[in-house]
Amino acid sequence: MASGEWTARSITEAYLARIERLNLEGPALRAVIETNPDVLVLAAELDRQRGVTGPRGPLHGIPIILKDNIDTGDRMTTTAGSHALTGWVPPLDSGVAARLRRAGAVLLAKANLSEWANFRSTRSSSGWSGRGGQCRNPYVLDRNPCGSSSGSGVAVSANLVTVAIGTETDGSIVCPSSANGIVGIKPTVGLVSRAGVIPISHTQDTAGPMARTVRDAAIVLGVLAGTDPNDPATAESDTRGLTDYTPFLEADGLLGMRIGVARRFLGFHDAVDQVVESAIGAMRSAGAVIIDPVDLRPVGRSSPSEFANLGAAETEVLLYEFKAGLNAYLASRGPSAEVRSLADLIAFNERNAETEMPYFGQERLLEAESKGPLTEPGYLAALAASTRLSRAEGIDRTMDEHQLDAIIGPTGGPAWVTDLVNGDHFGGSSSQYPAASGYPSITVPAGDVHGLPVGLSFFGRAWSEPTLIRIAYAFEQTIQARLVPRFVPTLT
Repeated sequence: MASGEWTARSITEAYLARIERLNLEGPALRAVIETNPDVLVLAAELDRQRGVTGPRGPLHGIPIILKDNIDTGDRMTTTAGSHALTGWVPPLDSGVAARLRRAGAVLLAKANLSEWANFRSTRSSSGWSGRGGQCRNPYVLDRNPCGSSSGSGVAVSANLVTVAIGTETDGSIVCPSSANGIVGIKPTVGLVSRAGVIPISHTQDTAGPMARTVRDAAIVLGVLAGTDPNDPATAESDTRGLTDYTPFLEADGLLGMRIGVARRFLGFHDAVDQVVESAIGAMRSAGAVIIDPVDLRPVGRSSPSEFANLGAAETEVLLYEFKAGLNAYLASRGPSAEVRSLADLIAFNERNAETEMPYFGQERLLEAESKGPLTEPGYLAALAASTRLSRAEGIDRTMDEHQLDAIIGPTGGPAWVTDLVNGDHFGGSSSQYPAASGYPSITVPAGDVHGLPVGLSFFGRAWSEPTLIRIAYAFEQTIQARLVPRFVPTLT
């Protein structure tokens, strides 16, 4: 772009043409749910501005796709993949979209996703939405892209866009990044605004970048980070976050880093274990100090009055917070909207079961609707347990005990065959502790199993993005494990 060989408009045109060839035609990835009808005009104006005043920054003229639960104050709709919100055009940009727009990014399209960010059914298929259909993994097309930021991951991996924005409550950035062979950053909750993002949990939700390289992801994170008066959780972002994370992209960044291996997340797949062992060896050779193993679970603490484990506490928190958050978001759409509450959404799905529930139901929605307000003792006890088990007795205790800079675990297993009858088969994951704690996590391609990507997750304390980016970048440069997807129909 600096040389004039490419312009924002010509890059945008190239991506639109690639979306046309690959999204609904050819391999039919179904990663993009709609494109911005004004995108070429926007790109041309950014080219004009570049010629007059120079670029605003590294994202000037760069196309970006946003997950379809992130509001944009333009002519694109925001629907969480559901027919219940078809035609909903938010009046304002979300905090994320506003920052990207100010940085000169071209908001190219909305990405398909697991409907309602995969908080609808206990038997859902990741990457399926009523509006978008079933998103497909670009490595092997009958395999699942994971979710809920499925389309964001597939679009980046298949080069339908340079970078994309996903959202995560638990695993929804890192899992599709791993399954689609890309880098995903799940930031500290409070680093990036959630204002104007269709919510699940105000204690766990965050938006974050998904890219083909750690460098690209770090550049976007610097644009996204910052305080937003419309999201009180970001009050510390200007002082704890940074506007530029690229100084931490050090090729020798593993040297002297103390990295703990959380082996409780291994053992679900022999080939994944081999990928992790190879990664550990590479990091040790690059100068990292490997502490193996470390255990995130405290020993000898149990009480009948407490939640038995982190999973039970986290699920209860999400059910309560989803109802409160979604009711507030839907009510903001105004009195003329057909769906203005969770109860309205459940009724809509029942009336439109043929298009909204052809494969799986809405058990999560029903569970959430049965919950009371956020003042109930059950919610408060679950929140206290989830916070304590994941933070003070989980990540913080483990890092203090071993003086760690980061903890690692497999992000997930190789992509499973998509099964709309039985639903997802995740195999394994290491996302729960950083998700429930609200702490940062970065996944980087670490290897593959029969050509299916496997990512390694690096996570740590709140606001430790600079350290994690340093480690993740050095690991990426050391191992260089990413494969280009080839749209294979099935594994033979």
